[in-house]
Amino acid sequence: MPYPKISIRFCTKCKWNLRSAWYLQELLQTFQSSLGEVSLIPGESGEFRVLGYKEHDQPEVVIWDRTVDGGFPDSKYLKQKVKQLLLDADDQDQLGAHITRKAQTKSLVDKADCSSSGQCLDCET
Repeated sequence: MPYPKISIRFCTKCKWNLRSAWYLQELLQTFQSSLGEVSLIPGESGEFRVLGYKEHDQPEVVIWDRTVDGGFPDSKYLKQKVKQLLLDADDQDQLGAHITRKAQTKSLVDKADCSSSGQCLDCET
């Protein structure tokens, strides 16, 4: 299987399916053939994580974790992290300059807006 790979793990009870699919589309549109695979994986209750795999024998790289980073990433920030953590220098040079410009924010929500429990209300029922 080709590498690098990205897996987006998300809670289906929280109804994050479309959000996850949108991130997948953004990553595929931006990185095209630089990524070997981008997948959506139904995850645990309240989970939203973006995981990267540079090579088969290397451990997973946490690109984004909703409970740690607070909410959901700005798409430009997510692309910057993917580029920084997973892609080789050769692949980075081929990508557009718009990714290297600083993202407005790291997250789409303020950390104060996030629940400290890490669980969503839909998942608690």
